[in-house]
Amino acid sequence: MTGPVVVGFDGSPESVAASTWAAHEAQRRDCPLELLQAWPWPKRDAAGGAGTRQRSVELLSAREAELRATVEVPVTSVHVAAAPAEALEDAADRADLLVLGSRGLGAVRGFLVGSVSQEVLRRAGCPVVLVRAGEEEPDGPVLVGLDLAHPMDDVLAFAFEAAARRSAPLRAVHVWSPPVGSEYMAFDAIGGLQTELSSVERTRFTDLLAPWLARRPEVDVTTDLIRGSATVTLVDAAADARLLVLGRRVRRTLLGTHLGPVAHAAIHHVHCPVALVPHD
Repeated sequence: MTGPVVVGFDGSPESVAASTWAAHEAQRRDCPLELLQAWPWPKRDAAGGAGTRQRSVELLSAREAELRATVEVPVTSVHVAAAPAEALEDAADRADLLVLGSRGLGAVRGFLVGSVSQEVLRRAGCPVVLVRAGEEEPDGPVLVGLDLAHPMDDVLAFAFEAAARRSAPLRAVHVWSPPVGSEYMAFDAIGGLQTELSSVERTRFTDLLAPWLARRPEVDVTTDLIRGSATVTLVDAAADARLLVLGRRVRRTLLGTHLGPVAHAAIHHVHCPVALVPHD
């Protein structure tokens, strides 16, 4: 049995946009859609009391009815008496995909990604997609950023499937940079080193993608091996993408878990939906 697409809903414009995207994705996957609203009551009473809570439940029911009229898959909603991050993390354990809204910062180039979203992104056991309010999915390619230093099968599986479901091309990008300290080498040596490293990276990139190209011949794939900063390059490359897919390798430090720099840059600066796929 395929798990549902679960979307966090709190009545905000971001959550409305996320639920619209999630409904289309559930339709593409032919799987159930679940709207999840989390309210900490009765653990602690929220501002506005029972009246505010009741209005939130009514908004949830109304949104469920709207979406049920637009897609041909089962649509349900659930109101959970728990903190939002806790409820969403629990939902991720049974979902195939978790979808969250992301609020734009107007003219500032970036997003305001709330503490709840960031907490869920760090710990969710399933892929998570962030959707920006006020942005429609363009007709560009699905873009996947690859890190050859880590296993990418889960990330590639998600990206190929996303492209196939949309009948969209897939653009695979790997960004590399010379080792630290090479800038102090002689000019001729630098040129030779970069040529050698580029050849090695190209071979690894090709070897990684080869089985997937054979497995999914219906997907039109282009590849780019780019020297530079992964954070800057992928943010710029996503300008015309309909979906950016990245691996979500959680880093654990003495200060707790946090996302890597590429994922962090993407969720704050990319305009299209961003899918973060957990991998080892």
